[in-house]
This record gives sequence, C-alpha cells and structure tokens, in this order.
Amino acid sequence: MKKAKIAWITDTTSSLSNEFIKQHHIHVIPLHVVINDEFYKETIDISEKEFYDRMKTEDGKFQSSQPSINDFVELYHQLKEDYDFGIALHASSLLTGTYQSSVMAAGMEDFKLFAIDTKTGSYPLSFLIKRGIELVEQGLDIPDVIAALNDYREDTRLYLVPSNLDQLHKSGRVSGSQKLLASLFNIKPILSIEEGAAKIKDKVRTEKKAQAWLVNKLKEDLESKMVRKVAIVHANDLDRSIGLEKLVNESFPDIETEILMLITVAGVHTGVGTLGLSWVCE
Repeated sequence: MKKAKIAWITDTTSSLSNEFIKQHHIHVIPLHVVINDEFYKETIDISEKEFYDRMKTEDGKFQSSQPSINDFVELYHQLKEDYDFGIALHASSLLTGTYQSSVMAAGMEDFKLFAIDTKTGSYPLSFLIKRGIELVEQGLDIPDVIAALNDYREDTRLYLVPSNLDQLHKSGRVSGSQKLLASLFNIKPILSIEEGAAKIKDKVRTEKKAQAWLVNKLKEDLESKMVRKVAIVHANDLDRSIGLEKLVNESFPDIETEILMLITVAGVHTGVGTLGLSWVCE
C-alpha cells in the first residue's frame, strides 16, 4: 500500500527552529506585525527581537495581524499537486483568525486538510507539531493522531508575567486606574492561556514572588503528571530568563529546559520584558 504524502502546516506563532522546519519540510505561514500601520511579515521582514527593540525605543502603535487568506490559498493550491492531504496546527482561534483562514482556504482549493485549533501558541504549539510528526512516523492512523493531539491541548500550560502594564493598557486590557495602582504597589498580574483565551490567574507583588508562583504551578502538575521539558519564554529580556531557568533547574534538575523568545502575537499585549514558563503534561 502506497504511503500517503502528508503536508504539515503551521504559522509563525509556533516558535519552531529553522532547522526543524527544514528537516521536516513544514510549511509556515507568517503572521504580520504592525508598527504605526506599517506591516511586516513576522520572522521574515522583522525578527521578534527587532520588534521588541522597536517597541522599547519607539513611540507609537504596535499590533499583530493574521495572514491574508490569499497566503493560504496560494499555499494549498501548490500543496494539492504534491500531497495527499495536510495537517495544520495553528495558534488559538480566540487570539488570531489564522486558523479560520487556513480552513477556509483549504475548502476553496478543495485540499483535504485536518486542521487543529491548538488553543495556544509558542512552546505548546511547537510541542504539538513535534508530537504529531512522531506519532505519524510511529505508524499511528491519522484519525488517532488527530485525536491524540486534541487530547494534548488540555494539558498545555503557558503562563506569562508582564514586566509592567503599559502595553496591556494601550491594548485596552487594563484601565488607566488599574495601571496606576499596579505601578504604585508593584503588583504583577500572572496571565494564563486557557481554552484559547488569556486569563488573569493571580496578582502578586515583586518579581521574586511571581517567579516562585510559576515554579509552584509546575510543581503542582508534577505531583500527578509527567513533564519532560519546560520552556522559559521572554520578550527580549535574556538575563531575567536565564535567572528563571536557573531557578527551574535548581528546583527540578531532571527536567530539560529551553529559552525561547515570546511570540509577538502575545508580546504586543504583554509588552517588552514579559517573562513566563510553559510546558505540556504527558
């Protein structure tokens, strides 16, 4: 029986390395970042670091924007010539319309597509893609692969601690009075991506307490679940991310760690200096 040719599709919120993308022939559609109404293709026209550098030093409006549906139409028009079907994993449909555009474009091109709204982004999204590829290589039937990835969605964790509320205020997520009070009392909100949406899980005072809160959440999961790897995510603050990685390594020496730049679709709201932890329970 002839082995099906599968195209893997995702977007730039997946934080995959260029090496992994090339090795597995993954098709990545870029989101756009918008600086003062000027559009840039993420990771192509501008890197995440460059975006955060400009956010830190320039005044103005910083936003993200989903890909054009035409980007997907062109991709699926090409893929249907060489592949039997595609598996697409995209960032949360509540945070970006990328998933909806992908599904719509596949229908327009009559390209068979198994599409998954991962309800997350960043490290958890990269985990799901890598696990999906592993399961296919192990010979698992495609419906079972899709079911397994859908199950994993419930066990993804992504916690973010903004360094300040400036960007959340600009994007309308917090009021001016909330921003002022948080600044006066050094209050740090802890955000979590749950069911595809950003939610405030807690509010703590001081950086030290915020990092302790993150590590404690990991500890809670480890009491009943397995976590092989933890990602430290940061919005252009490598020194603090190294400090958090050291804390995780000291607390859980058997767990692998990785430092990743925070995807801009999150950073446009949480701002430069955001720090967080992410993992997937197995």
